[in-house]
Amino acid sequence: MIKIQKLGCACEKPTSTYTEFRTSELGIDKTNGRFAEVSIQQCKLCQRIWIRYFVEYESFSKSGRWYKGIVSKKDRPDITPENAVEYLESLDWYVYGGSYFESTGEFGQGKLRLDL
Repeated sequence: MIKIQKLGCACEKPTSTYTEFRTSELGIDKTNGRFAEVSIQQCKLCQRIWIRYFVEYESFSKSGRWYKGIVSKKDRPDITPENAVEYLESLDWYVYGGSYFESTGEFGQGKLRLDL
């Protein structure tokens, strides 16, 4: 399990907004037909890097869900859309939310709930 220290920055709050980050697309994870959007976000305040994983099944209402977790600069080059889930599941905490959970954000850990 990868330990991530909390610094008390606004980016750690589950309800942080996209305006607090610079975002760049990493790619699409096609595993199990998910076609999930994977992006890298960098906090404008503390400069930490986050990996964000978003999936939504268009034919099902309230299926949208996202997960994001902090990634070290050392590990960042090794993150791909295809291994992002494995990385997030290895963290001792991440943030998740979306219409599937009826939540704007909460803390979690362990297995991600992605497939229908």
